Amino acid sequence: MPLRSLSSSRTVATRLAVRAVAIALMASPLAACGFWDDDPGYKTQATDPPDLLYNQGLVAMKAGEYSKASKRFESLDKQYPQTEWQKKAILMMAYSNYTSGNYDDAITSSRRYVTLWPTDKDAAYMTYIWANSQYKQIPDITRDQDRASQALAGFQKVVTDYPKSEYVSDSKFKIQVVRDQLAGKEMEIGRFYQKQQNYAAAVNRYKTVVKDYAQTRQIEEALSRLTECYMALGLSSEAQTAAAILGHNYPNSQWYKDAYSLVKSHGLEPREDTDSWLSRTFRSAITL
Repeated sequence: MPLRSLSSSRTVATRLAVRAVAIALMASPLAACGFWDDDPGYKTQATDPPDLLYNQGLVAMKAGEYSKASKRFESLDKQYPQTEWQKKAILMMAYSNYTSGNYDDAITSSRRYVTLWPTDKDAAYMTYIWANSQYKQIPDITRDQDRASQALAGFQKVVTDYPKSEYVSDSKFKIQVVRDQLAGKEMEIGRFYQKQQNYAAAVNRYKTVVKDYAQTRQIEEALSRLTECYMALGLSSEAQTAAAILGHNYPNSQWYKDAYSLVKSHGLEPREDTDSWLSRTFRSAITL
């Protein structure tokens, strides 16, 4: 799938880290946790004060020991429910798991945070981590795209529910990346059906791209493939419409050249039927 540049990825990571540090500093100053650092067998006790558990987690994070950090924050969460310490614990669990690549655990913590405190000032941050944790696990288009769908929902939630947050710009970019990925999946399935000469099934997949993903880079191929399938089905008017839409919007595309040649080979010209489903749907999709 398309990926951000390395510099952009670092910018996102830095933004997340800065927010986590800012939250951490709202707690009491780091306590002297040397006794715990020197004793790997130390186990939390029910009587451990919240600031001790929290600071132990921060010390572990600073040392890059994210598994230890997560366990301390988990203990804090369990031992001090319905307190500000619990809120901080869940947030830092999400961040530490995200940073260490334990994305499913990060998803669990961040979604829980947003569920419990949907209007909190850090809800946007948690939603962003939730979406990014899904995004990081999106597989190639030959596999199931549930991760992509979940990431899309998360980024859309950031944009819709927290429009003034600092995460909106990156979320909008990734929405476009994920939508292109989902469109690519539809195209892959459509090509499979087309190769099997199951043109009706292929058309349904390509029509989904036109309806739901017209503003992705997959649209040119989708219109060209529709031209091919409609010609194979003997639906020349629909084929002419697909080719005409393609030529009008992407006149320099190789996909248009292929569609034009196919239509011409049957003694026809690209001609848009503006009353057709394809014409109406495409016009509606590109104006969204």
